[in-house]
Amino acid sequence: FTSGIPMVSTQSTGAPSCPPHWVELYTGYSLVYFESQGYGLAQDLGGSGSCMEEFQVMPFLQCGSRNVCQHGQRTDKSFWLTTNGQDDIKAMAPLKTEDDILPYISRCVVCSGVQFMMARHSYTNDIPDCPQNFERLWAGYSYLMVSGGGGVGGGQDLGGIGSCMENFFLPSFIECVGRGMCSYYVNNLDYWLAAKKDPVPGMFGMGNIYNGLDQIQNEGLSRCSVCGKKLPAKKRFF
Repeated sequence: FTSGIPMVSTQSTGAPSCPPHWVELYTGYSLVYFESQGYGLAQDLGGSGSCMEEFQVMPFLQCGSRNVCQHGQRTDKSFWLTTNGQDDIKAMAPLKTEDDILPYISRCVVCSGVQFMMARHSYTNDIPDCPQNFERLWAGYSYLMVSGGGGVGGGQDLGGIGSCMENFFLPSFIECVGRGMCSYYVNNLDYWLAAKKDPVPGMFGMGNIYNGLDQIQNEGLSRCSVCGKKLPAKKRFF
């Protein structure tokens, strides 16, 4: 369950808005995870910590024990939720200026409220209903985890609202490196919760393969709903 200060990503460059009954605190840019020296730290995409008010290609320092900190080392990486603007990623050169990068960074909004929120997954291609006394805030696709080229990655709590993305497209994130540039890389992978099939994939041969976004969305992916507990009218806001 989520309550208090949730974060909602737009997966676009458009101005984000809070769900009904919630008040906007601030907007920012959707951070997925950090990586450095072979270690990674994932962010909860339903929590306020993943909504950075300012965008930096490399938003952290690497500090040692001798009062020295270094910014933008070779092994440093940041990964951001992206937009649906990657029309021709195979031909895309690394983006080197903030003006070029920002159209590919998802915006987000941090909200304040008292409504309990949860994600519910159907494990099918159908959007699930919310439990009794809950209302659907949005429907989406079940987002599980991402990994970078170094075998490091991070995932979402499937009970949290960050695991239910309103939109599906690939890739879902863009990688920024310590040299001061961002791009999409073929060794970065997205993981989404699968719709349950009969027979179970992998029992006979190599499992199911889905080609093209339409087949992936309509046959391969689990759908989800973000549900908010219904509140008496006098408890809508802080």
